[in-house]
Amino acid sequence: MNAGDGARDSAHAGARDILGGVGGTLHHVEVWVRDLEAAVASWGWLLERLGWVPYQRWECGRSWRLGGTYLVVEASPAVRGEAYDRRRQGVNHLAFHVAGEQEWEKVTAEALERGWRLLFADRHPFAGGPGHRAAYLENGEGFEVELVAAEDGPEAVGGAGPGAGVAS
Repeated sequence: MNAGDGARDSAHAGARDILGGVGGTLHHVEVWVRDLEAAVASWGWLLERLGWVPYQRWECGRSWRLGGTYLVVEASPAVRGEAYDRRRQGVNHLAFHVAGEQEWEKVTAEALERGWRLLFADRHPFAGGPGHRAAYLENGEGFEVELVAAEDGPEAVGGAGPGAGVAS
């Protein structure tokens, strides 16, 4: 164990003690979109394929839930400015675990059939680096997701990935 390991372990232990073990976990993510129908088709399919279940539905939005976390897509009337660009300051992408390499290959192929586009095709499936099997996909609105084969544990997912200094 190096000096950093103890600090990391105690930080994680402290987070588990807050709110009965959920402290520090992600509560929800809200993605604002211009076209709700297109977002529901791409995000909804992907999330449900990964085991998320429909959670909430309202006039300009939908959400899906997995455990204690939910993801919202909303065509808010407050959306302003130009179309989304993941290369601007802000969130670049969301990364999801996929259970097993065979399942990862199936989900990736199905996503491509459903309109998601493979990014970094010249480096696929190791665009995130050696030993990090992942598919980087972009939907029609320009949102990027990373599908990570489960063999990459949480410690491997923390890597810099292709966004570290590379225009993605």
